[in-house]
Amino acid sequence: MWLFSNWLDRAYDDWVVPLLGFFLLPWTTLAYAAMWVYGGREVTGFEWFIVVLAFIADITSMFGGSKARGYDRD
Repeated sequence: MWLFSNWLDRAYDDWVVPLLGFFLLPWTTLAYAAMWVYGGREVTGFEWFIVVLAFIADITSMFGGSKARGYDRD
């Protein structure tokens, strides 16, 4: 999306948020941009549900990956 479209430019005013989002919360960043573009330049209603699901996917992949690799010492 970043290379072949202008969705991130249209959804975010600055370049800092998409850059940080790419490294910290990639699915959330992409979901917000997609919902912003398809939702008519704002994220409302059910679109926030999609963004929250993407956030949960990001958090799960961050903490679930270390547990699956055996780095969890519990």
